[in-house]
Amino acid sequence: MKLYYAPGTCALSPHIVALEAGIPIELERVDIRKTPHVTEAGVDFAAINPNLYVPALELDDGSVLTEGTAIVQLLADLKPDVGLVPAFGSPDRYRLQSWLNFIATELHKVHSPWLFHPEYGTQAQDVARRKITERLEFAEDHLARSGPFLMGDRFSAADAYLFTIVGWSEFAKIDLAAFPHLRDFMSRVGARPAVRAAMAAEGMKVAA
Repeated sequence: MKLYYAPGTCALSPHIVALEAGIPIELERVDIRKTPHVTEAGVDFAAINPNLYVPALELDDGSVLTEGTAIVQLLADLKPDVGLVPAFGSPDRYRLQSWLNFIATELHKVHSPWLFHPEYGTQAQDVARRKITERLEFAEDHLARSGPFLMGDRFSAADAYLFTIVGWSEFAKIDLAAFPHLRDFMSRVGARPAVRAAMAAEGMKVAA
């Protein structure tokens, strides 16, 4: 399988899941700063994902799956014994999906375009930061009660996604000082070998 990614984007999440699960994947970088977006192999990315964003996962049969929350579940389900997603039909399976949807809609999408496009203005950015802070409070309270990971004692695909999005906080000028459990979570996840390997492979800064 091949994962199309761009450094510093949400594509880090499925990359982490693949490495945690021990699934070999090929990486192909997409230059999302240029129009049209072109992969490192010189392919117009619009032919792979017409929506023009990463991640996209090319499966063994040549078909392409998009949307990070779907991709991480597919990858995790390929190696169920690793336990990155709960079993089909279990209540915990739907709790994990609830977290994936929360992160996607209440954290991920609130970052963009408000914080990554300065042309929207400082007022829009401040509103976005306040909303994100409210949602981080929810994650903080949950980790305080039920941590150290979102699903309790076991690392899951949802943790890979939360780590990825909260990792944008410094760039987005969102202060995590009031969230000690979330900061501990970021340190804990960031120290995992698969996470460090994924970040290094994408050319991202890895904590010493």
